[in-house]
Amino acid sequence: MNLYNMILFIGMPQVVIIIVVVLLLFGGRKIPELMKGLGSGIKEFKNAAKEDDKDKIEDKK
Repeated sequence: MNLYNMILFIGMPQVVIIIVVVLLLFGGRKIPELMKGLGSGIKEFKNAAKEDDKDKIEDKK
């Protein structure tokens, strides 16, 4: 089984193990801060991608 298939078929037991490990590493108080940072990073990435698409469209005109 290759890495792609292993990542693709993550089941519920693996998700629970990942959540437990994250809680042990960062603690319950840091998780909301991490998620907020992750959310703002994703939002910034989407905004940058939209701006890049607009720039490409304007360059074609």
